[in-house]
Amino acid sequence: MNPPEVAIVILNYNGRNYLEKFLPSVLASTYTNKRVIVADNASLDDSVAFVKANFPQVELILNTSNYGFAGGYNKALEQVKSDYYVLLNSDVEVTPNWIEPVITLMQQDSAIKVCQPKLLDYHRKDYFEYAGASGGWLDFLGYPLARGRVFETLEKDKQQYNDPIPIFWASGAAMFIEADVYHAAGGLDEYFFAHQEEIDLCWRVQLAGHKLYCCPASVVYHVGGGTLPKGHRKTYLNFRNNIIMLLKNLPASEKIWKIPFRILLDWAFAFKCILSGDTNSVKAIFKAHYDVIAWTKTEKAFRPVAIKPMRQLAGVVERSIVWAYFLKGRKIFTEIVQ
Repeated sequence: MNPPEVAIVILNYNGRNYLEKFLPSVLASTYTNKRVIVADNASLDDSVAFVKANFPQVELILNTSNYGFAGGYNKALEQVKSDYYVLLNSDVEVTPNWIEPVITLMQQDSAIKVCQPKLLDYHRKDYFEYAGASGGWLDFLGYPLARGRVFETLEKDKQQYNDPIPIFWASGAAMFIEADVYHAAGGLDEYFFAHQEEIDLCWRVQLAGHKLYCCPASVVYHVGGGTLPKGHRKTYLNFRNNIIMLLKNLPASEKIWKIPFRILLDWAFAFKCILSGDTNSVKAIFKAHYDVIAWTKTEKAFRPVAIKPMRQLAGVVERSIVWAYFLKGRKIFTEIVQ
């Protein structure tokens, strides 16, 4: 009996250098029943010509515009039939047997529909990487963290998070998801464009009654920040998308006080930025809040979902990581969750 088919889909936008560097490691994956697909988001460089000339075994999907991370994947995956998808960033180096442990885990427990490997830093391979580390969590106010990463603090990998456990969200840098579940959940929210769209998707998958796991027996190395580096745009998307995600997925009893509290915390951060002279971040935060209000007037706002209290979901820290990190000085994941 053949193992399930795994379609590794790499969304690319002007990432020719990353494809040249990291596609060979993906093609060298030892899993036998795999497809490698590059979905190009209308790149302006020579990415497509390069793949055609140098990697003829790689399938190509050509999007007609840059639809962002969310829209780009949605449009590409409409054209891909497979048992499992792997959403893989172009700036990720994989290890030869990174697929087998994840598929084995997901096959052993059919309730696990989403899974991520352990993400380490490509430049410091003994440290966790920001975008997911060893499994994503969320605090009760919606701030994301991960085993091995809290805000900007990255832990050294000492095998301390090597156990496979349920998580709240899997990193979009290397996300395994059952194909049928991706489509049943409605895919990624294209309004998000990029940033936290994978957390929103994972939240909806959990609300549908499925499990999400991290499988640290699988290891990949992520460069990070390759497509959208730090700056005004990134700040804007993170603040806007996080509030929208809470509005979409929280029960009304939690929205009524968590959303105002989160907005106050955002303003407190904006005030800190004013004091430090970072006016660009202040503008990004206020634009994000303005656009959240605009979003609430769209047809897609508040679509009905199977709402559950956060405390009933896996991977939730039932305290404020802002308080723990900035006021109590707890910088390590285990210091916060225990």
